[in-house]
Amino acid sequence: MLYAILAYHVEDVVVSWTADQDTAVMAGLHEIHEKLTADGQMGPAARLGSTKGAFTLRGPGAGVVIDGPFAETKEQLLGFYVVDRATREDAIATARDLRRVNPTAVYEIRPVQLFLPGSPMAATHALTDHVRPASS
Repeated sequence: MLYAILAYHVEDVVVSWTADQDTAVMAGLHEIHEKLTADGQMGPAARLGSTKGAFTLRGPGAGVVIDGPFAETKEQLLGFYVVDRATREDAIATARDLRRVNPTAVYEIRPVQLFLPGSPMAATHALTDHVRPASS
């Protein structure tokens, strides 16, 4: 089953880290990424850009573009992971590993069902379902 692990943090805290502090957190996260990748359980992950560069599209019709993410929360969404874990408990364990190396972050975990045009929905439940045979 695919799970999205959304990483929330107080952005001002993250941008206040020294280069060494940021490197240390990222090195710890990279260890978790390597393990998940080796186990075939790591999907896309991203560290999002600053919320100052964010914009929101909302409203009817073509909508209106508004500067800013406008989240009504103390923490901002700063990154995400897509992991292939067998159970809810496994997904929680992965989020706990991430939190161990980044203890001030908040991790929201949601089941994911990918939409891939032309693929049956049943084929979108695991990362391994998307491995395509090499062309001959």
